[in-house]
Amino acid sequence: MYLARNFWIAAGLAAGLLASSAQAAPPPVKGEILYDSYGVPHIYGKDEPSVFYGFGYATASNHGDVVVKLYGQARGRAAEYWGPAEIESDKWVIANDIYERAKAWYAQEPASFRANLDAFAAGMNAYFKAHPDKLDPSVRQVFPISGVDVMAHAHRLMNYVYVAPQARTMGGNADAGSNAWAVMPKKSASGNTLLLANPHLPWAPSQLTYFEADLNGPGIKMYGATQVGLPVLRFMFNDRMGFTNTVNGILGATNYELKLADGGYVYDGKVLPFTTRTTSLKVRQPDGSLKTETLELRSSVHGPVFTRADGKTVALRVAGLDRPGGVRQYWDMGKAKSFAEYQTIMKRLQVPSFNIVYGDKEGHVQYLHNGILPKHADGNVAKWGGLVAGDTSSTLWTEVHPYEDLPKVIDPPSGYVQNTNDPPWVATYPQVIHAKDYPAYVANPGPLSLRAQQSSHLMADPPKITFDDFVARKLTSHVLMTDRVLDELLAAAAQSTDPEVTEAAAVLKAWDRTVNADAKGALLFEAWARKFAGPNYISDANYRVRWDPEKPIDTPTGLKDPAASVAMLKAAAGEAIASYGALDRPFGDVSRFALGKVDLPGNGGFGNLGVFHVMTWSPLKDGKRTPVHGETWMSMVEFSTPIKAQGLMSYGNSTQPGSPHRSDQLEQLSKETFRTLWTTRAEVEKHVESRVAY
Repeated sequence: MYLARNFWIAAGLAAGLLASSAQAAPPPVKGEILYDSYGVPHIYGKDEPSVFYGFGYATASNHGDVVVKLYGQARGRAAEYWGPAEIESDKWVIANDIYERAKAWYAQEPASFRANLDAFAAGMNAYFKAHPDKLDPSVRQVFPISGVDVMAHAHRLMNYVYVAPQARTMGGNADAGSNAWAVMPKKSASGNTLLLANPHLPWAPSQLTYFEADLNGPGIKMYGATQVGLPVLRFMFNDRMGFTNTVNGILGATNYELKLADGGYVYDGKVLPFTTRTTSLKVRQPDGSLKTETLELRSSVHGPVFTRADGKTVALRVAGLDRPGGVRQYWDMGKAKSFAEYQTIMKRLQVPSFNIVYGDKEGHVQYLHNGILPKHADGNVAKWGGLVAGDTSSTLWTEVHPYEDLPKVIDPPSGYVQNTNDPPWVATYPQVIHAKDYPAYVANPGPLSLRAQQSSHLMADPPKITFDDFVARKLTSHVLMTDRVLDELLAAAAQSTDPEVTEAAAVLKAWDRTVNADAKGALLFEAWARKFAGPNYISDANYRVRWDPEKPIDTPTGLKDPAASVAMLKAAAGEAIASYGALDRPFGDVSRFALGKVDLPGNGGFGNLGVFHVMTWSPLKDGKRTPVHGETWMSMVEFSTPIKAQGLMSYGNSTQPGSPHRSDQLEQLSKETFRTLWTTRAEVEKHVESRVAY
């Protein structure tokens, strides 16, 4: 089909799109989308805007309902579109000036990149114009989409979901996770660089859902994934290089607790008045009418001010609000033709957060603890990550660290870099960077999670790694915690005459110490580990040897109190029987990969048990549990000639209702197999499901 496009003539303004009439000749073809049999769009454009246009069109076709709602939220008009449930979202966007700042950021971009953003929006608009019935009626009112909307969504996601999440300011939590590896030729059996991209985020459709795509044009070859609605790939590779991200929680935002007095706030011994402004938002009522609500907004010298549910008044200060180029930086990173060029791009420091791991065909690898990090005179992560005293100018930061100050590892003697959201100090092993050489607020010195330790051993232990071994190690379901405590637990249990303890110990002894689908004993061990190491499996208080920075990937270990540990086993056995009906219920009978009509045995476990193949499971319901978080996009690449690339999008590549690509990769996830990623036009042509020309 041909879709009318005039964004390259009129700066991509969505409202200017016109449909081709039946009598008119079709416009010149600027690009084509080939959707493969997994719903992955392979986009071939004749210039940059046409690549962005195709990506926008494909985004709407695969994830339109989710993305268009996100754009409505980024405008701060979600309550107007969808009712009172969106009021708090709108207040957050409006109070932080997200959409207004996005307008300014959009204007500051070079004209060429504004055209790209406009083209992405135009592609979404074109899909809606061609297929209005394919989108939920409730989101249609958000159209037309503009380049500013695209920028606003990216700004909200990066700065106000990752760096300064609403929950953290208002007194809640915000967590995420991922794995990343890059292996140098000297540690690769083939002599080629290897790269793993492996983010872990929620499975429920949201702004954190991943979308796999293949972008091609003059000087453009990018295969990978990104969060839905972003116009660029955040996880990508091509024939020469690639990069991936993990969440690092860098402290790019500060929450200041204010002392109120006389209608203002105390600052350096004086009472200062709040800066105030009045605005409004519209709220859709059940009968479809709109009600206007007035917002009285306050700000201090720190930033916008909020009142929390606990009564505390907090001001939020976010670093990087003067740096509009994060989206463009990702795009340019993917076009880099050398490691030197890539590093020059990274030095822009426009991307506000994330560990970024890089590898290339020439043999270079890099780990970077990336982010826009405020400078402080003193203090550690605990101080600057909590509520900071806002009554003194001594805590008000005004500068940020340059690229040169950030922890990084380049081409280490070990031959690899890794990260699993852990602090940067064991990005490779033996260590080459140390916490003592950086300000204490950069990252905690430790402890290192068991997943991070598992990752380090998977990379550090073998002298050489083949591509097949690389793939197999990604799927590691071995529970590292068992290496530290299980033998001692079984020895202690052998001294007990309690039949329940004896039976439970027998199950754990026979267990293969994995969280594979057929593992018998994994569920029982989980129940015991929750008692031993806490509900999130992170406490080392019950280990005989606690985590030791001198042995960062081999501690904690042992049982501090064997008798108490055995008592925990008895209690865990009772819970397992009550929950699962048996001590040795197979892991996959309870843990299910279930989406729509698909319901298959699951695998993968909680990362804090030391499982690298991560799956965080829901509470038990009707005897089953399903993923709430964990393995999403996975890609493993060897930069050979030609490259080897395997991967999987665990929950499928579309969230649109009725799409066959919502759950079509669950079987491979259940069987622990991967797809070959089709990266060449010739390969793609063999697997085309549909085509769109534009």
